[in-house]
Amino acid sequence: MHHKEEKTIAIVINTSWNIYNFRLGLMRALQDDGYRVVAIAPEDSYSKKFQDYNIDYYHIDINSKGTNPVEDLKLIKDFYRLYKEIAPDVILQYTIKPNIYGSIAARVLGIPVVSNITGLGTVFLRDKLSSKVAHHLYRFALKIPQKVFFQNPHDRELFIKSKFVDAKKTDLLPGSGIDTEKFKPSSVSEANDTPMHFLMISRLIGDKGLHEFIEAARIIRKSEAEAGERKKPKFFILGDYYSGNPTAITEEKMKEWTEEGIVSYLGTSDDVKSVIAAYDCIVLPSYREGLSRVLLESASMAKPIITSNVPGCREIVDDGLNGFLCEIKNPESLADQMRKMMVLSSREREEMGQMGRKKVINEYEEKIVIERYREVIKE
Repeated sequence: MHHKEEKTIAIVINTSWNIYNFRLGLMRALQDDGYRVVAIAPEDSYSKKFQDYNIDYYHIDINSKGTNPVEDLKLIKDFYRLYKEIAPDVILQYTIKPNIYGSIAARVLGIPVVSNITGLGTVFLRDKLSSKVAHHLYRFALKIPQKVFFQNPHDRELFIKSKFVDAKKTDLLPGSGIDTEKFKPSSVSEANDTPMHFLMISRLIGDKGLHEFIEAARIIRKSEAEAGERKKPKFFILGDYYSGNPTAITEEKMKEWTEEGIVSYLGTSDDVKSVIAAYDCIVLPSYREGLSRVLLESASMAKPIITSNVPGCREIVDDGLNGFLCEIKNPESLADQMRKMMVLSSREREEMGQMGRKKVINEYEEKIVIERYREVIKE
């Protein structure tokens, strides 16, 4: 059993996959500091991997897509039971439902909480009744944490302006940080005379800018028609279907696009790193992100980037230095930026990539994030 003097830190997110992929570095660092670390999330194929690292795992049933208040009240009870049993000294919570219902349970038990707003979620993009309820819940729940981290300045301003959170409690933190040793450039070099290969990586929903990507690809394919097949740029998509979302792309739609010959669909991958390594330029015309993980990984691997000039994306690209920014929801603008990328020599693209890697190391390295958490936990 663990000794009483050992302090326990619980990390709570809406999927085990997310904790395992993005927070393992933080958890291991906290273990090195002598804390007992606990993971709380719904069970999936990643849940059992925690035992390899001596991290205790607890299942909690969170329906991340549902907005049923009765179901959610039960969630408070579940969080309460777990928190009471585990008795953590500090709880780090991410994603909307832990931030709201986990905080309420922690408050009743008097356990300090650090919240992390990892993105606004569909709640803020679509203003329906359930959003209104979520707004009220947020306003109530965010009074509870001792500290609320945001991933980009825009979200932070929005929450302060909407009176969701007291400005004094807030701080900026660059996402989960990137392990730049893991995500480093590979030695795959591109031959000069091959066409550009553009890759978009995202869940298959419209809000990520998929329609714009397809439309921009059409525009470019048309104008390059004279260039001969060998020089024509190629377009690829990697990512999972996400049926619960109102803007989800269907398999029929994807089939139409691939049959039209504008894009190749690569399915999904457990090893995104190797996929990124094989492409010339990573594209994400998203409508907004918390802080785009894919763009950070790509930049860390020294790939040039094209993304939209929106919160959560534009922070990662210094326009013209490590990539290009396009206008949101504007396929013409996206096509223009892709053409700009195509006229660069592979040498120039490589230099762009190196600038991106430098930026990630200076601003988004995982160690920076871990240090901030250590400070806050000590407080």
